[in-house]
Amino acid sequence: MPDITTRWDIDRMQGDWVLSGPSLQSGGDLQTAVLISLFTDRLALPGDPTPDGDRRGWWGDDARYPIGSRLWLLNRVKGPQDVPQRAQDYAAEALRWLIDDGVVASFDIAPQWITPNRLDLTITANRSDGSRVAMNFPQVWTR
Repeated sequence: MPDITTRWDIDRMQGDWVLSGPSLQSGGDLQTAVLISLFTDRLALPGDPTPDGDRRGWWGDDARYPIGSRLWLLNRVKGPQDVPQRAQDYAAEALRWLIDDGVVASFDIAPQWITPNRLDLTITANRSDGSRVAMNFPQVWTR
């Protein structure tokens, strides 16, 4: 059974379900899995500095594969020194389960400076059959 289609609402910086008439649209399972993986707050590691001491995360996380990413930790970063590398690392960590479960063969993850105060993220999913699915996520980091 396909997932409910989720799209990224740039203006509100959140995911939203897509309607098809009066019903929820289904399909786009890979994109929905990537959105949930990237933009759900993963539990911070014990050594991660957090803005208020709250490590966030989800109480039902599986120890092997916690849900979400640590991209939220970039919200308080002031300067762009290591933001692209951290965004790439956090995205790779969040998407690893899709590779391990055989959903995709690999991901190409490319952070891109748009302005000195904005970082976008392009994710390309490489499927085992050779097909590729490209997804763009604007404003992963803004200051």
